[in-house]
Amino acid sequence: MANIRDLKKEVRYVCGDLAVECLMARSYIKGVDSARMEAIVGDIAALQQTALSRVTFSFDKIPSDFESGREYRRARRAYFKKAYKSFREKFEGHVTDIVREMNAALPQEVKDANKKQN
Repeated sequence: MANIRDLKKEVRYVCGDLAVECLMARSYIKGVDSARMEAIVGDIAALQQTALSRVTFSFDKIPSDFESGREYRRARRAYFKKAYKSFREKFEGHVTDIVREMNAALPQEVKDANKKQN
């Protein structure tokens, strides 16, 4: 299970790195769609804000709802594990969509050059 502080740091780092990549591509790659890259940076900012607001989860049960403390801890652990997994899957899905948009904004000759390098 992830620490909330570490998870928030990861979100900030990923979003920051994506935004920097967009700005660098806009500045240094000839033929890139600048307006589209700026719009993508806005999407990244919105993703970061939304993700940070949704990263905090709370378990809505109390220990007296369970027969023992052990069952409470087990249920709580399972809840948080499921919540973090769901959060990560949704976040990764949004990041994948943004990367696809970034790639679509690149000119074809850059895409071809990148394919040759791999």
